Amino acid sequence: MSAANISVIPPAEQAKTLPHTPGVYLMKDAAERVIYVGKAKDLHNRVASYFQKSALEDNRTAPLIPEIAGVDFIETGSEVDALLLEARLIKDIQPKYNRDLKDSKTFPYLQIRLREPFPRVEMTRIPKDRGVKLFGPFTNSSGLRGAILALQKIFKFRTCTLDIHLNDERRRWCRPCILYSIHQCSAPCNYRITAEEYRKNIHRLLRVLEGKRKQLLADLQREMTVAAAEKRYEVAAALRDQIHDLTTLDQRGCVDTHLQPELFAVDPRQGVLSLQKLFKLETVPRIIEGIDIAHLGGNDTTASLVRFIDGLPFKPGYRRYKIRTVEGADDFSSIAEVIMRRFSHEETDQPVPDILLIDGGKGQLHAAMSALERTPQQPGMILSLAKQEEEIYVPNQEHPLKLSRHSFALRLLQYVRDESHRFAQHYHHILRKKRFQEKK
Repeated sequence: MSAANISVIPPAEQAKTLPHTPGVYLMKDAAERVIYVGKAKDLHNRVASYFQKSALEDNRTAPLIPEIAGVDFIETGSEVDALLLEARLIKDIQPKYNRDLKDSKTFPYLQIRLREPFPRVEMTRIPKDRGVKLFGPFTNSSGLRGAILALQKIFKFRTCTLDIHLNDERRRWCRPCILYSIHQCSAPCNYRITAEEYRKNIHRLLRVLEGKRKQLLADLQREMTVAAAEKRYEVAAALRDQIHDLTTLDQRGCVDTHLQPELFAVDPRQGVLSLQKLFKLETVPRIIEGIDIAHLGGNDTTASLVRFIDGLPFKPGYRRYKIRTVEGADDFSSIAEVIMRRFSHEETDQPVPDILLIDGGKGQLHAAMSALERTPQQPGMILSLAKQEEEIYVPNQEHPLKLSRHSFALRLLQYVRDESHRFAQHYHHILRKKRFQEKK
């Protein structure tokens, strides 16, 4: 923690010395009492924002600003760590403005049901009194969801409400949900993992939640070395992956993962049900992927692949591609390259989408279909959506579909298309900026 000299250095000047790293900041009054605790992806930028004119005009922060006499901070390894530390400090210190600046809603908690054979991890606003381990309260529910998602990718715990008992033979016939297919859960519902191994992962999760990530990494390293020496190579490989994912949590642990880029005005369930009815599909399309191409005059061509699950964005499934084999502005060839890379052996561990949506018209659709003829994997169905008239092109149909602009199916496809366009453009701008900087 930094040593803040409240009597000498104004807080606005202290803010300028903070690092551009994730962490927790503590606002203090003239008596050096902590009056507010907050988390930040970038400590320097976040704390500096309190000393801008807009903060004094914001009803949420205006009462706090005049009382700030000093700032302390604690750097963390990732934004997830910052979120967890913020919750622990607020619970221990109970700062004045962390209470006063909140509405009347109950704070969310992270709850682990330890008495279950395969403990469930969940977010709740009504925590249980017994048989659980609680963390929180948290000030930001979407941030907590994002942290759970990042940690679930590492420890593969369940978040479902299934009632799972040991030695229940019926579970042998249970089909794991989509989270198992995308390597987000170890599928205890189908006994793909033993209760003992599952609990090991829960205990590791607890150590991270308690701020003991460094000690856990050292222990995992020792376990991996022993497993390798004993030729238990699968166990060693799994431990190696956990070590890597924990080490890179600062790169993958974005607490905004669950935030949607736009407000989706239609119930996503209605959207997928409408698609099932429109295209006479046997089952509801759970996974939809969208592909778009971005370039400027044929330079820095990039592509995006976004994934929606049950009608909502699933950001860990997003992919970015820098086009390798195409020169100039050739959307058709660029689409073909992305299709080959997505559905080739490189990505066979990824679940195949029920619907693949291409941004464009008949030409883009044909380019994608031609490329799919050379890949080992095939999506359930493929469509393209043209921007100007919002026409849906379907294979083997001469004329495109023209749906009502109020159609739930169309609005979901537009959402997927627009999100893939946004994501492609973002990557394209990153590459352009990098190229311009290299020229300087």
